[in-house]
Order: sequence, then structure tokens, then C-alpha cells
Amino acid sequence: MTGDNSIFIGNKPFMNYVTGVVMQFTTKGAKEVTVKARGKFISRAVDVSEVAAKRFLEESVNVKGIAINSEEFVNKEGKQVRVSTIEITLERK
Repeated sequence: MTGDNSIFIGNKPFMNYVTGVVMQFTTKGAKEVTVKARGKFISRAVDVSEVAAKRFLEESVNVKGIAINSEEFVNKEGKQVRVSTIEITLERK
């Protein structure tokens, strides 16, 4: 799968992400879309995936897989921090 079918969750309004997922399946004809998030946005990624699959795409899409991980990096203060990540892969039925 290419990076073109990934949605990265952040601070934008919730429905922008849902629309992005739906557009990937409808307009681009994608067979799979991956919703990715880190840290405090993980719960939003889960919500976006569920709303897109259950409400907007009306059961024509299901969850193929969920991958969780953590990343380590140095923050602005120079401190080593670890942040959780999630990737939810949705596929067309």
C-alpha cells in the first residue's frame, strides 16, 4: 500500500478526517485506507475510523487490522520521551 492512502490525525475538526477517509474510498477508489495517530489523538483516530466505516460507508468497509507501537524521540526541552502510536487499516468489503 502506498502512503497516499494514509490519514494522519491531528488538530483539525473531526469531520475533516471522516470526510478524508470517505473520499479515499469513494473518489480515489482505494481498497485500503490507514488512519494513523500518536499520543492524545489515538482516541480521535478510533472515532474517525468507526464513524467512517459504520455511518458514512454503511458497512461497505471494515477494519482489516490495528497496529499499536511507541516511538521515542527528544522533545523541545532535550528530554527523551516515548509516545504511543496507532495505525487502523480499513478495507473495502
